[in-house]
Amino acid sequence: MADQFKDTKDMTYNADEGVLKVYLRGRPVNLYAPSAVRDEYQLTKAVPAPKHRLRLDYGYRGKDCRNNLYLLPTGEMIYFVAGVVVLHNADDQTQRHYTGHTDDVKCLAVHPNRFTIASGQCTGSAPDAQAHVRVWDSVSLNTLHVLAGGELDRSAGCLAFSRVDGGALLACVDDGAERTLSVWDWQKGAKLTENKASAETVVDVQWHPLDKGVLMTCGRQHVNFWLLEAGCLQRRQGVFGGRDRPKYVTCMAFTDSGDLITGDSEGRILLWERGGNQVARTVKAAHEGAVFTLMVDKAGNIVSGGRDGRIVQWDRSLSRTGNVLELPAEYGAPRMVSAGRGSQLLVGTTRNCVLAGDWTLASRLVARGHTDQVWAAAAHPGRPQFVTGAWDGHLLLWDVMTHSPVWELALEEGIQCTAFSPDGSRLAVGLVSGRWEVLDADTRERLFSRADGPEPIQAAAFSPDGRLLALGSRNNALFIYQAGPAGYSRLAKCTGHSSFITHLDWSADSTLLRTNSGDYELLYWTAATGRQLTQPSQLRDTQWATHTCTLAFNSVGIYPEAADGTDVNTCCRSHKGHLMASGDDFGKVKLFSYPANQAKTHHQTCRGHSSHVTHVEFFAEDDRLLSAGGQDTAVLQWTVE
Repeated sequence: MADQFKDTKDMTYNADEGVLKVYLRGRPVNLYAPSAVRDEYQLTKAVPAPKHRLRLDYGYRGKDCRNNLYLLPTGEMIYFVAGVVVLHNADDQTQRHYTGHTDDVKCLAVHPNRFTIASGQCTGSAPDAQAHVRVWDSVSLNTLHVLAGGELDRSAGCLAFSRVDGGALLACVDDGAERTLSVWDWQKGAKLTENKASAETVVDVQWHPLDKGVLMTCGRQHVNFWLLEAGCLQRRQGVFGGRDRPKYVTCMAFTDSGDLITGDSEGRILLWERGGNQVARTVKAAHEGAVFTLMVDKAGNIVSGGRDGRIVQWDRSLSRTGNVLELPAEYGAPRMVSAGRGSQLLVGTTRNCVLAGDWTLASRLVARGHTDQVWAAAAHPGRPQFVTGAWDGHLLLWDVMTHSPVWELALEEGIQCTAFSPDGSRLAVGLVSGRWEVLDADTRERLFSRADGPEPIQAAAFSPDGRLLALGSRNNALFIYQAGPAGYSRLAKCTGHSSFITHLDWSADSTLLRTNSGDYELLYWTAATGRQLTQPSQLRDTQWATHTCTLAFNSVGIYPEAADGTDVNTCCRSHKGHLMASGDDFGKVKLFSYPANQAKTHHQTCRGHSSHVTHVEFFAEDDRLLSAGGQDTAVLQWTVE
């Protein structure tokens, strides 16, 4: 009967008309079942999870922090990307991953045995994303202990293992309002004591390498000296004397004789003699701008890196040795310098690069990343390559096998979306200003550029025959352009949406388009004229070349229970049509069987991102999946198993 509806979750189905009515934020949206399934479709059925699984294969550098780059005995570099700790083998460009965290990893520490790792995360929006510290084995990747769950206010800000007693203790600074310093017997999972670390921001904690029970913290306008005695933490404040107190003490390290050295925001290096709490010596203008990082190398020399992009070596008396490295501007300034193999230095930079080199040879780029939200990503249709673009204005073409950039292009403004032409020769790039460009995908030559209003271009896609280009704007309009000898000419402007365009798909024959908008509309268009098709029931059997529209009949199952429409940001159907992937606001990448057209559609959930996932896309052979993160600025590559 036409009036007999079956209710499941927030959907109803009219079998007579073959209409699935979905309610998002109380707004009904009609979706039309294809003829092949309309008669037997039942909301009470469930789609099982796919047998395929996603395994994280490679993570490209994301948001950076201090003290997050070290070399392990396995020859792997360790650092973190979003919610994943990466163990990166630079020789063969492979990675292993520790994926026990549920949100952004903010800090890590390496045990004196160099195999045990502690990593701390922040509190996220998901119910299970609570700030805590995990101690784990870097060989087996097994979790040994979970500490401080429910005790940290906002995040574990910095961590350090003790050194004199064989690493029995772990110090943790809570990055919350109270900035609590706690000391843990990590093997027992027991907190021994805690104290307020400072009234101001704390950026680092370190144990003294020679004196038992002594540790230091530093941060905004302070250095504090701590003594752990009789189960209590006793504090002495560092005395700067007549010298100007720096706005920030940004980093610290210990000489081989046990003296403390600190770097500050004024570009100075200060020396504090062992056992004291007063500045004994000052090196002014060690760097132009803040000193970001300090380390003591295997020969006892001091190495500093600063905002000026320089890495400088000093001898034990804090005199320059003459060894200076100046990083190329495109790599940014050295945020972290640590010891590599032999005399090699590992450098993590403010532009999220990892470099390896020594004082005599040019540094080698080991890893690269974006520094702002990544919204644009596209897999090459015919090669093992993909492109990413971010609000930092950088567009990079990556090689899947070597995990390194093929080329990089700096644009004048943030990048919002990108798409390859079907043959892979052209690349469309939508920018946040409303301007868009078409580039030669190999040479980066600009083939065409135009602006369609001041609002960002949110979505872009070439037609399957390669002749047309569709652009969805934040000004609620869809623009269709035709390629010609003199560039691109506008074929149509489609108006009818009451909110910004979020996703678009071409029909397989390149004649029709469908679009989603920010207020949960699904509209259809004729490409040749831009006319809106107002009888969507007649399009129920249209074959679509892609499926990126999150709101469509065959993707309703990707929405979780009580979804309000904003939870799911992106989806993509595999080229073989058997799988669908989605990315949501909680940092999760999910894998579904396709079509995902039931209220109960089971899935595989994969963790890696720590903020909203902005883009997912299968590679041409469906053997890999690409995902991009927003605030975590991470790009992850998954193997489909």
